Formats: sequence, C-alpha cells, structure tokens
Amino acid sequence: MKEHIIAVVDDDDNIREIVEAYLQKEGYRTIGLSTAEAAWELWTQAPPDLWILDIMLPGMDGYEFCRRIRNEAEVPIILISARDEEVDKILGLEMGSDDYLTKPFSPRELVARVKRHLHRWDALKRLAQGGRPAGPDSVKTEPGTQTVTTMESGELRLKLDERRVFWGAEEIEITAKEFTLLQIMVERPNRAFARDELLTLVWGMDYFGSERAVDDLIKRLRKKMEGLPIETVWGYGYRLRLEAEE
Repeated sequence: MKEHIIAVVDDDDNIREIVEAYLQKEGYRTIGLSTAEAAWELWTQAPPDLWILDIMLPGMDGYEFCRRIRNEAEVPIILISARDEEVDKILGLEMGSDDYLTKPFSPRELVARVKRHLHRWDALKRLAQGGRPAGPDSVKTEPGTQTVTTMESGELRLKLDERRVFWGAEEIEITAKEFTLLQIMVERPNRAFARDELLTLVWGMDYFGSERAVDDLIKRLRKKMEGLPIETVWGYGYRLRLEAEE
C-alpha cells in the first residue's frame, strides 16, 4: 500500500510538531512547513496526499492557499484555527476545505479525521482511474435490439444504458443512488466495502451526512429484493456475496 504523505502547515512550532508526532505514530509520512509560500512550493514540486493547514499564517493566509489548491485539485484539506466563529468555518468550507477544527483540538480526533478523508480520497481516485472491473457476464447483446450493457450477479441484472434493474424476471423500481450502489457492488462481487467508502462512491466526497444513509439504502434494497445477497460485514460495511460456480 502506498505511504500517505501529509503536509502540516502551521507557524506554531509546538502545535506542528505535536500533530506530526501523532500522525507519524499512525504510520504516515509528514512534512512540516511554517508558511503558505513554502507550502505552495511543495505543491508545485511534490504534492502531498492531504493538507493540514492553519488559517493564520505569515504572508499568504490559509484561506488564500486553500482557494489556490482547490482551483487545481480535490486533494483533502483540513483547516485548523483558533477562530471559532461560525462565519470563519463557513468561509473555510466555501474556500474549498473539507474539514475545520478549532484550536485547541484533540490530536487523536485530528488523526481520526485524517484517516476518514484519506479513505474517501483513495476511493475516489480508484474510481477516477477507471479501475472498476466488470462483473461476470457483464456485457451481453440482445438479439434484434441495440447493444445493451448488462451486468449480472445471480438473480440480479442491471441494464446500464437504460438504468433498469431486474430481480429474477421482475423489474424493480429503483432510485439513482440505489442503482449506483448496486452497480458498484456487482462490479466487485465478494469485496467488502467500508460504509464511509460507499458514502463517498455513492453520495460524493462533498457529502457531510451520516454513514447511516448507507444503512438505510441497503435496507431499502433488501426490502425491494427479498433474498438479495448483500451481507453485513459487522463493524465495517457490506459486500455482495456471489458464490463461485462449480
């Protein structure tokens, strides 16, 4: 697995060193910087996988740096600041940050948020790279009709071009998010997906809702298709079980 590199940009040496120590303990490689100008130079030469960025910096402030980065990439950015007014948090999010922590904060909480954002970011990059392998019997041509891309997993059949779902011989009424989740799982049968990974893949990286949305979506699908082999991976997420043919 690729080693994640995290840039910590803060002109307070004590805070920067504490944050780096906690991240290194979790196996991350860190780069500590005290100015946004130095951070921008790093971005142009060897961009990290995630930024932890103080707002109040000498010279260019964190807001401006965040805006510049967001104009070029969707890399995760966590803002940290002594400012705790709502307007500051809203401004940070509007500038393109993914998260906002007010000083003083718990380093353990920061690490937990880093893990969450990196997990989602990795999932999005895999998706963008076109790495979703086709499932079994993924492309079929129906006689007398135009070519229709079809994916199958047991009794489940998806017609991608028409965005239609069949359970056995019955067509199932489906929402856009239900269809997307089924497509993701059929393309990777037997693979366990974390809840936050599915949240990113189905709702998008800018969604700030609860992982409970994934549970509710799975519940609706199970209700619509009795016997649908989506299994709960306790404490983690879900997978679509597909038994190998003898």
